[in-house]
Amino acid sequence: MNEIDAFEKNQIKNLTENKEIPEFRVGDTLKVQIKIREGVTERLQAFEGIVIAKRSAGINSSFVLRKISYGEGVERKFFTYSPLLSTIAVIRKGVVRRNKLYYLRDLRGKAARIKEKIHTA
Repeated sequence: MNEIDAFEKNQIKNLTENKEIPEFRVGDTLKVQIKIREGVTERLQAFEGIVIAKRSAGINSSFVLRKISYGEGVERKFFTYSPLLSTIAVIRKGVVRRNKLYYLRDLRGKAARIKEKIHTA
């Protein structure tokens, strides 16, 4: 391991010290709480959507969520280790066979559904 990898690993450890990042995959439905600063006040805003892309690149890891809001498709990219992310919660586990779900942009209504993974215990 070279010095850059060691530095990145140390930075990831520092950024995830107080929060837990759950294991999630493309096709899962996530609820992300984002810290929003308005002047001097700070609040949390929720964004819930389906993960359509995930990028694993060390400290530059990111994921893209897509949701339908008032009939319009909204996509937002989040950096996994960003200090602006308060919490990440997995709402549903999806079953997909692709790594990127960009085809969901063209689908509407029931056609855009993703099968849910049922846990049997």
